[in-house]
Formats: sequence, C-alpha cells, structure tokens
Amino acid sequence: MALKVGAVLGGVGGRRVFDREDCVSLVRELRQSFIGGRTKSYEWRAHQLKMVIKFLQEKEPAILEALHQDLCKPSFETYIAEISLLKSSCEFLLKHLKKWMKPEKASVSFVAQPATAEIVPEPLGIILVISAWNYPLLLSMDPVVGAIAAGNAVVLKPSEISPATSSLLASLVSEYLDTSAIKVVEGAVDETTALLEQNGKVGRVVMTAAAKHLTPVTLELGGKCPVVVDSNTDLKITTRRIAGGKWGSNNGQACIAPDYVITTKSFAPKLVESFKRTLASFYGNDPLESNDLSRIVSLNHFTRLLKLLDEEKTSSKIVHGGQRDEKRLRIAPTILLDVPADSLVMNEEIFGPLLPIVTVEKIEDSFDVINSQPKPLAAYLFTKDKRIEKMFVEQISAGGILVNDTVVHLANLSLPFGGVGESGIGAYHGKYSFEAFSHMKPVLYRGFVGELSARYPPYSSKKLKLLRSLLTGDIVGLILSLIGWHSKTE
Repeated sequence: MALKVGAVLGGVGGRRVFDREDCVSLVRELRQSFIGGRTKSYEWRAHQLKMVIKFLQEKEPAILEALHQDLCKPSFETYIAEISLLKSSCEFLLKHLKKWMKPEKASVSFVAQPATAEIVPEPLGIILVISAWNYPLLLSMDPVVGAIAAGNAVVLKPSEISPATSSLLASLVSEYLDTSAIKVVEGAVDETTALLEQNGKVGRVVMTAAAKHLTPVTLELGGKCPVVVDSNTDLKITTRRIAGGKWGSNNGQACIAPDYVITTKSFAPKLVESFKRTLASFYGNDPLESNDLSRIVSLNHFTRLLKLLDEEKTSSKIVHGGQRDEKRLRIAPTILLDVPADSLVMNEEIFGPLLPIVTVEKIEDSFDVINSQPKPLAAYLFTKDKRIEKMFVEQISAGGILVNDTVVHLANLSLPFGGVGESGIGAYHGKYSFEAFSHMKPVLYRGFVGELSARYPPYSSKKLKLLRSLLTGDIVGLILSLIGWHSKTE
C-alpha cells in the first residue's frame, strides 16, 4: 500500500496532507501484521526478497527513466551503482538468511551450570526507513530488504526531492510486495514529522524524535570525506579512481564521494595536470554537454554550490572547470587549489562537483588536517608506501577506510557500512543489516538439578567463601569450602 500525498508533492488534486491520525492507523495495521507473526517466517522473508529481485528485472527501464528524470543520472551509473548493488544485496541475504535466523549457541559460565545458552535473533518490530534523494533506489530499498530479512514490518519514506523515483517505489511496493506489512508514505516534512511522532540537521531531528520513544536508530549521514594522495603513487590510476568516485558518483552528490584532496605542495601541480587529462578523457572539452554527468538535483542545491564556489576567497582558487548552466542545473567538474581553511567550501560537506586540493609540507601532516575535523563517513589514501598506509589506518578514524581506490567498499557486502561520530551511528549491509534490524535475544536454559543452597539466605561466612570460590574460579578454595576447612587466620 502506498499512501500518496498529492498536496505536499505540488497540490495535485487538492489531496490532504498525510497526518498523525493517518499515521496512527498505518502503524496499527502494521503492528497487527507483525504481532500476528506474518513477517517472521523464513518463507515470507525469502519471498519478499525474491519479489524485489523480480521488480528490478521487470521494471529496469522504468527505474532508469525515473532516475534520469530526478537527476539526469546516466543509465550506466543507475545500473551499476543502484540496480546491480540492490540485486546483489538481495541475493546475498537469500544465500545466508537461513543460517542467520538459527539460534547461535553460547557458552555457559561455571556458576550457572548445569545449563545451556543461546542467542536468538528476533525482529525489532516496525522499521521506519527515511531515505535520501541522491541514490533514491539503493538508499531506499537496501535498508528495506535488510529489515525484511530480519523479519520486520517496514514503512519506507522516500525523499520528496527525487519525486519520480519516490512515485515509482510506491507503485512497485504496491504491485510486488506484501502491503499488509510493507508500506510507502510519500511526502515532505509534514509526513516525516508524523511518522517520527509514531516511533548533521536531519540526523539530529531523527534522533531527537526517536529518543522520545526510546526507539533505536541507525543513521548513515556523511561529512567531508578526505583523500590523501602521496607522491609515491601511480598518478594516472589515482586520478582516474578519484574522478570516478567524485564525478562518476552522481556528479559528487554522494555521501562517500571524495570531498577534498590533501597532497604535498611539491606534488600538487602534477596532480592537477593529471586531473585535467583525466577529466578531458572522461567528459570531453565541454563537460556541460556530457551525457555521462548527472545534473544538480534542484535549484536550491545549485544555488548552495555556487555560494561555495563564488565566495571571494574561493573563486580565485579555481584551476580547472567552474562552468555552470543554471537553466539545466549543471556544474562542470571543478578543481580548486589551496583554498583557505576558513572558506565555506572547506567547512561544510560539498555534495557536488567541486574538489578542493589542500597542500601540506609532508604527507604525514595530512593526518592532523583530517583529525582536526569531525570524523568522516569515509577516508581514502593513495600510496605505495606501506609505512604511510599503516599510519593512516592506525591514526585516522572514519566510518570506513579505503586504500588506493574510492567508494568501491560500498559494494562489498561482507563489510559493514556506516559512520562514526558526526558521520553516523550504527552500520548495515549484508549480515550487518540483519543484525541492525534484529534484537539478539539471550536465552539461558536450566533444569532442576545442581541446586546450590549457598545462594539463598540466611547468609553466612561459609556460604560467602563457597560463592567467592565459585565466582573467581578458585577450584582449590571451592573444594576446601565444601569439606568445611577454615584457615587459621579466620
């Protein structure tokens, strides 16, 4: 079932806003499905995952068109970075789900013997997924399939900033999935507020609302993802991989896209020239006409980016690019060199096609630059020097670290994906999605043999001695306590 909110999405037909009363009704229906056990069987979970794969296959042209409408995203990018990753996620979950659902045996301490113990994964209940606009298919459905695999009922709130994809997801969920347990609510701030009252700026709003109801959260936020480039690197491959992760990832509109580069003063000119050659080979001499670059998502974001670029202390630092077309919401890949640390572009997440290069005297100084900022969602290093690599991994705290490439760690389902500090809370992907949306319930089983009377009143020094020996694992003391031996010092 998709609850479409025409009034918020432009007032078509004069529909009313999805409000708190509607939300209470929706949550009541989902809770009934969940309590009734509908979502908990392996068969139900597996069937929903298979149906997601089915709509990815059958509706691929519609998905490509929706993302092109929202972002002018190239079909190549949509397939590689959204459709294929979501399909792989579903297949990975299906492959391992039976094993993950089984209780996991746990050891039992000597004190609790005789007994057995296990950890039983159980679904949390009703999961609210509030999605982002930049990867509107993947960032909507990847958490949803994780929540489904864990046995939950789900409400998906796609981003209103990508309306074509939001509308398509509402239609696909209604057509392919079990709408008694999986629902889509479309809309904007009012709808999100109503949903939050039931169960960076956005992250704090979400967490504040969740705290009122002691609702756990997983927040994948973002931040300024740094790229450290050592002079001891393969320059051509380095610039290609940075450019692919920056401009080949929705034209920089990605939470893990490289935000700025740090290199040495002596190496920066070579790096800039290599970027120029790479960008020319990727997007031609007139990148605004390239069909391989996404547009900026909205006029608000376009204006925000120009404010960063045209600031007086920044505009003179452009060494490549800077072209823009407001009518088509396009900004060319732009490189800036030695932008002041107090500039706007260095003090907020860029989330667009601007790439500042910061220079330091020696590459180890880059660690201090990164550590002076909030912890990023990702941090990247390019080097052939194992000593620098080791220092980077040990000294830099980030949601994830990738050496000698960018963004591709997102596609590795055996690794958790998430932030730390300002860049997020918790992680998901693969088994980590299953665990994020599950409560790992501990269970201890005991029989009626092995009763220890020393644990009960009336208390005595002899009982304490016996229990102290048990709790500390003092076998000799335990034996002596049992036979009634007392030391002369007592």
